[in-house]
Order: sequence, then structure tokens, then C-alpha cells
Amino acid sequence: MTRVIAITHDFHVSAVSRYFPERSNRNIPVFFFAYWISITNKGIKPAQLLSRYWQITDADGRINEVNGEGIVGEQPHFQLGGNFEYNSFCHLPTEFGFMQGHYDMVGEDETSFQIDIPQFRLSIPNSAN
Repeated sequence: MTRVIAITHDFHVSAVSRYFPERSNRNIPVFFFAYWISITNKGIKPAQLLSRYWQITDADGRINEVNGEGIVGEQPHFQLGGNFEYNSFCHLPTEFGFMQGHYDMVGEDETSFQIDIPQFRLSIPNSAN
């Protein structure tokens, strides 16, 4: 598992993923992956996360876009040094793919901005790519 990091507007977003063979089935085919995200405000301006956007790409180049309010049912507030961590999962019809996206934020001064979610790999161990 390799952790990747993106830094946008003084927010550090890191991501790592893991394959779950016990939830996967090659015959269908469906491959399950869990991922862990950590978001930290390294800046001096408080902000709130309002929504998320994900682009999930499988090995055949199919793209699934996901938009939604908050993350795991929350819209966390970030003070200076504030951190929020969560995990979730996705499934693919192929043995590997990628996820990336952004979070829509609003500062205390009501300015809107986006912070990047770094692209990270979803892959079964020893896959071709």
C-alpha cells in the first residue's frame, strides 16, 4: 500500500487503498477495494468541506463519476491543524483502476474553493499494470 498526497490551498489530502479478495469474485467479475483518506488543514484559515467529486477509472478506461454531499455522512469543519480521516470502498469490474477527485470547500469568509484528492491506484496484488 502506497500513500499518495496532494496539497491544495494549504490542505494536505493523503490516500491509500487495499484490495479485499474476500469481497471480490473473478467470475462476475467484481473486485472490491477499500481506501483511507486523511485531510489536514495546514493553513491559517478555517474551512468546511461541503461536497465531494470522484472520478473512478477502470482498466478498460470506463469512467464512473460520483458527486455527493459531504463525506461519510459528515461535512467536517477544519480549524488550523484540524484533521479528518475516513475510509470507504469501491468496486471495479477489472483487476485495477484509479480514483481521483476533489472536495468542495467554503472558508469562514464564505469564499469557495476546491482541494484535490490525489490519484491513487486500485489494484489486486501482482496485477499486470
